[in-house]
Amino acid sequence: MSLTLLLLVVILAAPPSLAQTATRRSPDRTATRKSAPVNFTALAKRADEAREANRLEEASALYLQALRLKPAWKEGWWYVGAMFYERDRHAEAREAFLKFVAVDPKFGPALAMLGLCEFQLRQYEPALIHLRQGNLLGVGDNPELRLVTRYHEAILHNRFEQFELAYDVMSRLINEQPEAPDLVFALGLTMLRLAYLPADVPADKREITLKAGRATYCLITKRQQDAAREFKELVENYPDSPGAHYAYGVFLLRDDPDAAIEEFRRELQVAPKHVAARLQIAFEMIKQGRHAEGLPYAEDSVKLAPDLFATHNALGRILLETGEIERAVKELETAVKLAPDSPEMYFALSRAYNRAKRPKDAERARAEFTRLSKIRQERREGAAASPSPSESDPRKPDQ
Repeated sequence: MSLTLLLLVVILAAPPSLAQTATRRSPDRTATRKSAPVNFTALAKRADEAREANRLEEASALYLQALRLKPAWKEGWWYVGAMFYERDRHAEAREAFLKFVAVDPKFGPALAMLGLCEFQLRQYEPALIHLRQGNLLGVGDNPELRLVTRYHEAILHNRFEQFELAYDVMSRLINEQPEAPDLVFALGLTMLRLAYLPADVPADKREITLKAGRATYCLITKRQQDAAREFKELVENYPDSPGAHYAYGVFLLRDDPDAAIEEFRRELQVAPKHVAARLQIAFEMIKQGRHAEGLPYAEDSVKLAPDLFATHNALGRILLETGEIERAVKELETAVKLAPDSPEMYFALSRAYNRAKRPKDAERARAEFTRLSKIRQERREGAAASPSPSESDPRKPDQ
């Protein structure tokens, strides 16, 4: 079944965590409930009976009547939003979930459902914000809801050219779910760095996207021989297609970095403005201590993508090692401004401040690195790490 069309019938049952919150009301809320008009209970009961009998139009009307008497009734807003969503009435569903999160802004399933409604309404920027918030908070034990919300978060990251975030979300999904064609196709878009939603991919790019997706799926699921074959066929079948050599280079980078660099250089022959290929070469030169060789790739990256923190990161780190300390500090300060939540940026900046003999600034940068690293660890606790074809340096800051 297509993930974009998957019917979330199970959301018509309130999430267990929502049901549990109903039993943990404060004394003030209990008093309010007892003093509410007596017909609220009757309306809520009739609404439940209509919903359970699948008379959704009647149930929606009854819930809305009950909600006029008790606007803070979260379960009522949940059911109304879910029923409207099931009937493709996404604008009305969105309004219901907005009312829910106004009452409880930290309830992950409602935020995620709000994001799904906005996605269907093509309100992509708020959709990504709410899907990400909901998924970070957690959507409970509903596997269908978790699959659909995380898939939509991933494809929106991809649309906004946040390819490394898209890859991270999808790789986690793949490690939890059986193979799904929609997920494999979306993964191909991310690996090729094509900023489309799956439904918007031009016909002439669909075949290469699926091939790249299959190759990357094999990589994530640790089928190394299958991945090697698929990536090799990708560049053989599409030698002049942008993204193919870059994808193969990412695959080769861990075990054969010299071959990977050659693939990135081939990518630049096909797509001269490919920033990520330049960055991969620059970061590999940093790793190998060949900073002077990496300098032109980093400088060109900054010129092509001045608003991308990773370009300033690469250039700043190379300048630091080639003795241009003041320039390095400026580049890394720019990187921090562009990525204020990145611990790696603060670590690199602290090193630059030390070289520039600015110990107090270095100490502040190290403290921020420690704080942000702790936050990241808490968010990722229990989640398996996955390799990412990131446009930022994937290495740990102490390497």
